[in-house]
Amino acid sequence: MSAHASPLPADEGVPAEQTPGTVTVRRSPRYGVFAGVGAALGIVVAMILATAFDGTSDPSPFTEVVYSPSQTFGFILLWCVPAGILLAMIVALVLEWTIGRRTQQVTAVRETRAD
Repeated sequence: MSAHASPLPADEGVPAEQTPGTVTVRRSPRYGVFAGVGAALGIVVAMILATAFDGTSDPSPFTEVVYSPSQTFGFILLWCVPAGILLAMIVALVLEWTIGRRTQQVTAVRETRAD
C-alpha cells in the first residue's frame, strides 16, 4: 500500500470532500498494560514474602487454626496484587502528567463522503 492510497475501497459514484487541517496529537500511557505489570509485580512480591517468612506451625492465637504455606501465600497475595496495581497506576498517572504535556501539531486531511 502506498503512502497516498486509501485504506477503504473507493466508491466511484460518491464524491468525497477533503478538508486539510491541523490536529493536536498527544501520547498517553496504556493503563491496562500498567495494571497488568503492577499485578505481576504484586504476585512476585507475594511469592518472595511467602517464601522469606516461613511462619510457624503453631496455631493462630486468634482463630486457633494452623495455616499452610499456600494459604499464607494467598493471604499475602490479597494485599500485594492490589498494592502493585495501585502503585503502577500512580506511575502511569505521573507519566501522563509529565510526558502527556508534550503535544505535536500534525496536518491531517478530513474526508467527508456524501451518502
